[in-house]
Parts: sequence; structure tokens; C-alpha cells
Amino acid sequence: MSTPKIALVTGANRGLGKETVHQLAQKGFTVILTSRSEAGREVAEEFKNLRLDVVFHQLDVGNGQSIAEVADFVSSEYGHLDVLINNAGIHYDTFQSTLDADMSIVEEALRVNTLGPWKLSKALMPMLRKSTAGRIVNVSSSSGSFKDSWPGTPAYSMSKAALNMLTMKMAADLQDTNILVNSVGPGWTRTAMGGENAPRSVEEGAASIIWAALLPEGGPSGGFFRDGEAISW
Repeated sequence: MSTPKIALVTGANRGLGKETVHQLAQKGFTVILTSRSEAGREVAEEFKNLRLDVVFHQLDVGNGQSIAEVADFVSSEYGHLDVLINNAGIHYDTFQSTLDADMSIVEEALRVNTLGPWKLSKALMPMLRKSTAGRIVNVSSSSGSFKDSWPGTPAYSMSKAALNMLTMKMAADLQDTNILVNSVGPGWTRTAMGGENAPRSVEEGAASIIWAALLPEGGPSGGFFRDGEAISW
């Protein structure tokens, strides 16, 4: 009997996170759907009703105790983790600039969008090391690209640029293991953050994330990708 593939997705009660859970579960993964609010529990039940193997666990990536609790859950229930999708993100701050920024918003964006994935990846590393093909996917944005970013959204953009650097550094630290770490820019998608006028569907955006989650042995690590293609940052 083969060992089940286990994935964990953060910020998965809606949008890209929810669709990523859906696509992973359709591919036979047991998926741990996490969200800061209890709304994720209802979403997990919806997937269970579709006979998909999805379980809910509350997780606030900005809270160290919450991270420790989910790590204990993964360890005790499954003993290993194959895929970690760091999707949770906040504060697309179009309403401010670097000159008038509310620094409490900036600090919270960094805590959730950058330090959250860093802390969670560290906490789950013992389980990822037990996988035959561990994958970490950091959901980033072109707003965090030095080449392609745009004026405004300082908190969000800086947190995503830092997330891309975290990806590169962590991939280098794991280069002698079977764990691959990549950033994915899903593109401008029709989510609560992206808005209804975005050109890409959540299915298209999630497909980029799934590509990085299912990379074969010897695949790229430390890069920034969209639709399976390297993009500049």
C-alpha cells in the first residue's frame, strides 16, 4: 500500500488557496486546508461532500503558537508532508505610498506575507524532509519584482520581494536535499484581492501553483515562475 501524498495550503478558505486545494485533492492528495478564520471548515466540508480528501485546521501564519499547533497536527496525524503551499497574504495597499504609509500595515504585511511562510516552512521542515519529493511553493506576485513592479502598494510589494529572496535563500540551503522551493506569480486573477476585472481565472492562477507543487526530481529550485515559465524578478 502506497503512502498517501500530503499537502498543506495556507489561506485556503477562498480564491487561489481554495482552488489550489481543489486541484491537489483531485490529483489524489490528502490536503490540509488551513485558514485564519473558521470559514475554512465549511469549505473543507464542501470538498468532502465531493468525495475529496480534505481536512481543515485553523492557522494564523502571523501567530507563532498557531504555527506550532499545525506542525504538531501534521506530525501526529501524518508523520510527513509532501507539499507546502504558502498562499496566505494580506494588504494589497493601493491606498498608500512610501511617504504616507501606515507602518502598522507595513509591519503586518511583512509578518504575514514574508515571515509567516518563513516560520511555517521552518516548523514543517522535519516533515518535509521525510517526503520522497518535498515541495515548497511560495505564492508571490510581480509586484515584488524589481523589473516588473509598479508605483504604489509599498507594503505588499516589499513583502513579496522579500518572499522571493526567501525562496532563493531557502532553495540554496536545501540544494543537497530532495526538497524544491520556488516562488510562483499566479498573475492578475479574479479573486477578492484581484477584483472581478482581472483577466485570469482562479483555475488558471492555481494551475501555476500546482505546476510547482508537482515538479519532478531534478526540477528547478529557487526560481520565480508563472505558467511553468521563469519570470524576472
